[in-house]
Amino acid sequence: MRCQVHGRGIVACWLVLTGTLLAQAQTKKIEIQREVPRRVDGRVSAEFPRASSIIGARVSIQGDVAIGKVEDLVLNQNGTVEYLVVLNEDKYVLVPWAAAKLDPGQRTVMVEIRQEKFREVPTFTRESWPNFSDTQYIERINTYYGVKPGRERRIERREDRRDR
Repeated sequence: MRCQVHGRGIVACWLVLTGTLLAQAQTKKIEIQREVPRRVDGRVSAEFPRASSIIGARVSIQGDVAIGKVEDLVLNQNGTVEYLVVLNEDKYVLVPWAAAKLDPGQRTVMVEIRQEKFREVPTFTRESWPNFSDTQYIERINTYYGVKPGRERRIERREDRRDR
């Protein structure tokens, strides 16, 4: 862009140039925002999976037995995923996030639990969700999958790091 400068024209030219630069910066910002998910080999990075790559994912247990699809995520008060809600035979089952191995590129979740043990995990319906404040219920769920609750798991990891 060329500006011819004549007296008051300096201010007008400056305003036009500034507006143009701001518009270009805003366009670049929007382009950058659209590229947020990191890509590795054409897929979303496993380090930062998007919720959309988890919800709807196929869930399998030991023996590659399909048990359903992820319907929802349960977050703790800090906004961290604590549980996957899996639709299994018209009922819902909680799967602790710590027990899930996610492959966002394939949209699959693998859970290390035997089929016999999985059949014992309590289920619930859309109308009767569990009380996540009930520590006994949460401990029971975590025990089926062999994991510890979020807070205990984080403390244990910190202690492991200190011991090294």
